[in-house]
Amino acid sequence: MAALLPAEWIKNWEKGGKSEFVQLCRALSENKNHDVGFRDIQQALYELAYHVVRGNLKHDQASNVLGDVIEFREDMPSILADVFCILDIETSCLEEKNKRDHFTQLVLACLYLVSDTVLKERLDPETLESLGLIKQSQQFNQKSVKIKTKLFYKQQKFNLLREENEGYAKLIAELGQDLSGNITSDLILENIKSLIGCFNLDPNRVLDIILEVYECRPEYDDFFVPLIESYMYMCEPQTLCHILGFKFKFYQDPSGETPSSLYRVAAVLLQHNLIDLEDLYVHLLPGDNAIIEEHKREIVEAKQIVRKLTMVVLSSEKTEEKEKEKEKEEEKTEKPPDNQKLGLLEALLKIGDWHHAQSIMDQMPPFYSTSHKPIAIALCQLVHVTIEPLYRRVGVPKGAKGSPISSLPNKRAPKQAESFEELRKEVFNMLCYLGPHLSHDPILFAKVVRLGKAFMKEFQSDGGKQEDKEKMETLFSCLLSITDQVLLPSLSLMDCNACMSEELWGMFKTFPYQYRYRLYGQWKNETYNSHPLLVKVKAQTIDRAKYIMKRLTKENVKPSGRQIGKLSHSNPTILFDYILSQIQKYDNLITPVVDSLKYLTSLNYDVLAYCIIEALANPEKERMKHDDTTISSWLQSLASFCGAVFRKYPIELAGLLQYVANQLKAGKSFDLLILKEVVQKMAGIEITEEMTMEQLEAMTGGEQLKAEGGYFGQIRNTKKSSQRLKDALLDHDLALPLCLLMAQQRNGVVFQEGGEKHLKLVGKLYDQCHDTLVQFGGFLASNLSTEDYIKRVPSIDVLCNEFHTPHDAAFFLSRPMYAHHISSKYDELKKAEKGNKQQHKVHKYITSCELVMAPVHEAVISLHLPKVWDDISPQFYATFWSLTMYDLAVPHSSYDREVNKLKVQMKAIDDNQEMPPNKKKKEKERCTALQDKLLEEEKKQLEHVQRVLQRLKLEKDNWLLAKSTKNETITKFLQLCIFPRCIFSAIDAVYCAHFVELVHQQKTPNFSTLLCYDRVFSDIIYTVASCTENEASRYGRFLCCMLETVTRWHSDRVIYEKECGNYPGFLTILRATGFDGGNKADQLDYENFRHVVHKWHYKLTKASVHCLETGEYTHIRNILIVLTKILPWYPKVLNLGQALERRVHKICQEEKEKRPDLYALAMGYSGQLKSRKPFMIPENEFHHKDPPARNAVPATVQNGPGGAGMPTSLTINTVRLEEGTTEETDKLKEKSQGVVKVINKTVNATPKVTTSNGNSASNSKIIKEKDDKEKSGKEKDKEKKDKTPAATPEMKALGKDGKDKPKEERANKDEKAREIKEKTPKSDKEKEKVKKEEKASKEEKSKTVVTIIESKSTVEKEREKEPSRERDLAKEMKSKENAKGGEKVPVAGSLKSPVPRSETSESEREQKRRKVDTHSSPSHSSTVKDNLNELKDSSAKHYINHTTPTLSKSKEREVEKKDLDKSRERSREREKKDEKDRKDRKRDHSNSDREVPQDSTKRRKDENGTTGSSKHSKSESPSDSPRLNEKEKEKNKSKSSGKEKGDSIKAEKMEKSSSGSKKESRHDKEKTEKKEKRDSTGGKEEKKHHKSSDKHR
Repeated sequence: MAALLPAEWIKNWEKGGKSEFVQLCRALSENKNHDVGFRDIQQALYELAYHVVRGNLKHDQASNVLGDVIEFREDMPSILADVFCILDIETSCLEEKNKRDHFTQLVLACLYLVSDTVLKERLDPETLESLGLIKQSQQFNQKSVKIKTKLFYKQQKFNLLREENEGYAKLIAELGQDLSGNITSDLILENIKSLIGCFNLDPNRVLDIILEVYECRPEYDDFFVPLIESYMYMCEPQTLCHILGFKFKFYQDPSGETPSSLYRVAAVLLQHNLIDLEDLYVHLLPGDNAIIEEHKREIVEAKQIVRKLTMVVLSSEKTEEKEKEKEKEEEKTEKPPDNQKLGLLEALLKIGDWHHAQSIMDQMPPFYSTSHKPIAIALCQLVHVTIEPLYRRVGVPKGAKGSPISSLPNKRAPKQAESFEELRKEVFNMLCYLGPHLSHDPILFAKVVRLGKAFMKEFQSDGGKQEDKEKMETLFSCLLSITDQVLLPSLSLMDCNACMSEELWGMFKTFPYQYRYRLYGQWKNETYNSHPLLVKVKAQTIDRAKYIMKRLTKENVKPSGRQIGKLSHSNPTILFDYILSQIQKYDNLITPVVDSLKYLTSLNYDVLAYCIIEALANPEKERMKHDDTTISSWLQSLASFCGAVFRKYPIELAGLLQYVANQLKAGKSFDLLILKEVVQKMAGIEITEEMTMEQLEAMTGGEQLKAEGGYFGQIRNTKKSSQRLKDALLDHDLALPLCLLMAQQRNGVVFQEGGEKHLKLVGKLYDQCHDTLVQFGGFLASNLSTEDYIKRVPSIDVLCNEFHTPHDAAFFLSRPMYAHHISSKYDELKKAEKGNKQQHKVHKYITSCELVMAPVHEAVISLHLPKVWDDISPQFYATFWSLTMYDLAVPHSSYDREVNKLKVQMKAIDDNQEMPPNKKKKEKERCTALQDKLLEEEKKQLEHVQRVLQRLKLEKDNWLLAKSTKNETITKFLQLCIFPRCIFSAIDAVYCAHFVELVHQQKTPNFSTLLCYDRVFSDIIYTVASCTENEASRYGRFLCCMLETVTRWHSDRVIYEKECGNYPGFLTILRATGFDGGNKADQLDYENFRHVVHKWHYKLTKASVHCLETGEYTHIRNILIVLTKILPWYPKVLNLGQALERRVHKICQEEKEKRPDLYALAMGYSGQLKSRKPFMIPENEFHHKDPPARNAVPATVQNGPGGAGMPTSLTINTVRLEEGTTEETDKLKEKSQGVVKVINKTVNATPKVTTSNGNSASNSKIIKEKDDKEKSGKEKDKEKKDKTPAATPEMKALGKDGKDKPKEERANKDEKAREIKEKTPKSDKEKEKVKKEEKASKEEKSKTVVTIIESKSTVEKEREKEPSRERDLAKEMKSKENAKGGEKVPVAGSLKSPVPRSETSESEREQKRRKVDTHSSPSHSSTVKDNLNELKDSSAKHYINHTTPTLSKSKEREVEKKDLDKSRERSREREKKDEKDRKDRKRDHSNSDREVPQDSTKRRKDENGTTGSSKHSKSESPSDSPRLNEKEKEKNKSKSSGKEKGDSIKAEKMEKSSSGSKKESRHDKEKTEKKEKRDSTGGKEEKKHHKSSDKHR
């Protein structure tokens, strides 16, 4: 800093320096900036004084000039004193004494300028002493200390009561006086001030005393709060908070307990904002961190308890555990230190300071504060007060008085709620802080629930403004949150309070089930993990549930039920979850559990429904067993439990039904099991395939008969439960959607769902889906009113075309609607006109039918292509699908059976001595009433059936239009009506059979009964193979009923003549529409009908054996089911029965280890078949095998074993019978047989290679067996080709050539066959004998295959005679060659015959029978065959892999293509000739049938497109390519040789010795052999036919 006094001024002080200095000081003192001037003057004076100290200026000079300057400023003496003070310190440190002296002299010179006191204040005592201002510095120091002590450390105020007890006593008297008078806080405050002043009282101590007195007199809030408020104006703001803090700290030692009064005072002061919560909060213990740690510790402890409860503890460990637990509990009993924060919180809640209380709660973990009971109760009390006015207005139940709660005296408490909106703003928030601890106050719980109920009532009825609606929506969502976070968790912590549960249900039932289930889901899966207390409760509940479930049995249902009830009131979700998990494991628990659930509350039943759905929807559970073929047992158990529990208790069904519908929408049909069980249990409608015929018959009656005799269990008390089910379906609009979804899902099961699944499972699911649909539809039909039904089910065309419902299901759903509709219309018409005549009634009935069905006739036209309606009319179609068994026949025997049962019951009641009289009377009345009902019902049904039959009589003429052919008509009828419906349900199966019979009895025009039955029985393989298990059962029922009718006609000529003799259905010539001649010769006579029936039986056997031999699971299972169903009527013929028996026996052996379910079925059938054996009859008793005397029918010869006396023209009919059924499926047949053929060919070809031309018995047997399978395939091929006309005159010629060519080739094959035989030489006689037996057997065989279709005209027979003569010559030649060949072939290569020698001596009859069985049934199984099964299987497997088939698949395909092309050409030719042929036929018919000329026969054959021979001989048909013929001959050669060996092997030993008539017998044998070969090529039946005609020749 630059010097202000230049050195020149000092040097020239007297001249000009002095005046310069004064000038400077004046200038500085006048400076506006006060601070700058002050500092500069200080510096100027200091520099002047310093020059004096250094000796540059004399002290008197300086003192003079200072005298002049001192006036410039008021504070100049003080500034000078400061300068002296600094110099004093500086000079006292210097060593030069002279400088110190100079300083002293200067100060002395300036004493007149600065006062003594200022100098004494600022200079050092020693300096003062040297200046003479004080006497002694030491004394001066002592004196200053004394003054300071007196000033600063001596107290005038009194802090302790004992110091100034009079002042404090007066203060306490002031505060403790009676305050009820006119005394105000202001008055007392003045007195307190006076006391403080008078007695020198410490103000802080006074405040403390005021607070102490307030603690003791809490009722005087209005006095003390203003007093403290006023007093605080005299203190610092923090003082009150600190004093309170010190008070709280005093109680913070471990043994201390803070008094509630202190909490209350602090709370009131907080509420009045006299202190800040933040300031006070820091003084309170424990710290927030300690609270969080404690909360975590509680959660850990809760989890440990859970782990202990779920742990399996062994008994030895248990005692140690218990000791440890005791120690822990003792430790816990040490009282935890006081939680002052919670104490303050409680006080705040009690006085209603919600704002501050909320702030404290927010600092702590959720629900930590309210988990302390006093706080929870205080908060509950606050809520009570807040909701009081609203609760009084809307919540109090009718008739309840209630105890009103007074409001808080505190004006600052929360405002009481008057409306729901206010309730939401304040109370809901409080409840959320309470959480599960609302359980401490059940009364408040009930109040909140009642308010919720009142709100829901308002919410549902409210149709107000949009704003109000939005508000209500918000409120509703808040209510749901409160329910989720507060009410349900609180219920869990309540101790089995059933009333609360019911109270809560009062509110819950107003929620839609979607909301309820959402709440239950949260409660079950999330709430229990949110709080340590709930975690413990969950574990205890499970523990208790385990205890109860372990002890639950049928015997102790009541006590266990009570325990379950108690447990369920509070924690239903946890309990039911455990119970359901047990039911899924042990299905024997279902009954006791269902019975034990009777003590549940309504809420619990609803929770149970939710838990069931949750268990069903569990994604972790597999719905099928590990083998993937059956539905899991857990799902079956749950479904069964569902049915039982929903039936017994009033549980809401909507959720469950919606769940099933949703699963169906998602394409999953497993859960239909649940619907099936629920409908079965609740409505008493069971669907089972095991119904007896009696039950089935009862099911065709009225409702009462169904209930009494139609079901396995007696259906009782289902009225209420079925009503509940109906209501649930209608209220939630699920009735029709479920039906449609099920109908659509049937196909979905196969095409969408079943992709990866096992075929068996797909079938099961399909059946389940179908059965449930039938059952559910039945329920709707019997429970919905007509209006409901008609309102919900759309018309048939809408169902099929818009909803894509399959036709059978669509009609099934619509059928009850039509019936309802017709009956209501009929009733209307009856009321309109009173006419009691039966005719009038019938007329009205028919009118009402027309009115109802006319739109249906229109609607069905859109369901099929227009050409369908050329053959059958829409009316016929609609009639077939709309009627039921109830309409067709009255089950009189069922009614009689039930009435008799009731009579027996009544008799038993009379005889019962122990029954009290009044009970007897009641029971008898019940039985009588039931009996009357049944009789009335029977009468009603009888009238109804008569009306329906009248209606059908009128309709029938328009039913079948047959614009194309009768054949086509039957095809359409079977395809669109019979087949879809006969597998729909068991009753429908019976209905279809009855309907066919009914159409026959009505003498319906254009309906050929014979064709229809023939189609049904002829080839059942495909229909059987494409069925599911239950469909097979229903198809079996259908066949059984059809067979029953046929058997009745077959049994007695009288019945046949009466029911079929003169009926158009049994005409054997099918003429153009509109010409039905009544010529007796055109009718099928009784004996020929018996032949036909035998043919049908044979066809069934053939199909059955084919199915059994496929090895396919579905084929075998289905055919066994069908066979079991038709057992009463088939097999009737002994040899067919034996063939079946052997094949089934083989299945039993093969499947025992592999497929136990097939084994069980086969064993069951086998046993039943054996029991039927005594009722079987030989073939010749079943139909006459021997031809009638020739003179009876001179012109005709027995062409086929059954064609005696039959008009040739019958072939027209019968041929078409054969073809029609398979028309649509031929292509499929060929494909399906393709693989089998190739395998068969392989097997057939190879044995020839391996064992000297197939020379061993075993190999030929193998070949034979394989050929059986082929035959069924060939027949189908043959039938397909036969559809095209194979006998126009040009083609006839071809046919002959075709026959002759193969004959030459056959000769070569015969050689090989002979070689096989002649390995072992035989005696001629014995050989002859064998020949005779063989002939007989063939004769018998040919008769088993009797068929009308094969009857042949004389012309044809003669035509055959010529080639046969040529053949005889050829045979002789070949037999010679064979004899030579036989010697050449070595014997060593052949296998030994597996037939024991003893068999050769068997009786002739036995041998015959065996041969008949072997040849006449398609199984061809004989003893040899059975022994060789294993060999056959192994060789088949071996050769499939290693040999090339004689004809490769590709060649076969080519052949088939050529065949198809040729057949198309022929069909074109046929059409051209059709017209001409028809005229010829009419002309021919007018002549006597017995004198039919050759050419007319030809024409007839032409017209029908086939003859007996061409029909059954594939190789003879000109359409066959030569290559195919060769191939087949190759096969047939091996086949026939195998057969012959099988037949004659027994006689081989005998043949060795015979030589005489060898040539002749050989010739005979050759003849028969040849025929066999020829026949086998064409088809089995034809083969037999030829043999027999040869024999007649």
